[in-house]
Amino acid sequence: MKLQTLPASNETKARKRVGRGPGSGMGKTSTRGENGQKSRSGASISAWFQGGQTPIYRRIPKRGFNNKRFEVKYATINLSDIEKYFNNDDVITPEVLKEKGILKKQLNGVKVLANGELTKKVVVKAQRFSSKAVSKIENAGGKAEVI
Repeated sequence: MKLQTLPASNETKARKRVGRGPGSGMGKTSTRGENGQKSRSGASISAWFQGGQTPIYRRIPKRGFNNKRFEVKYATINLSDIEKYFNNDDVITPEVLKEKGILKKQLNGVKVLANGELTKKVVVKAQRFSSKAVSKIENAGGKAEVI
């Protein structure tokens, strides 16, 4: 089989030219049927539109409960940040982190995460610690205190 003997593909099919007179077979209504909302130009109906009746999401009552409003969110800090901004024998508290501009908001407290290495001996006081962060702080000779 040669390239020039292949059958013609649909890639070169001409587009449908509508509204070009009755002889084309697609004149007058341009394949849109007769009257109605969808026959108008610029007509687009959203998927949830139900013809003017009260939509189902308003007919069905709200049910259930969500605990999202009671969620406890912590501001997080990594050990790499402690290594970068603090010296040996520093005491690190949420207030100190806020003063230095490391934390923007304290939210419901501060959680210390173990991302990065810690070589300095520091005392870290926070509301939560990851287990790896506690072990890394203690391996460096520091102390992790829950407040």
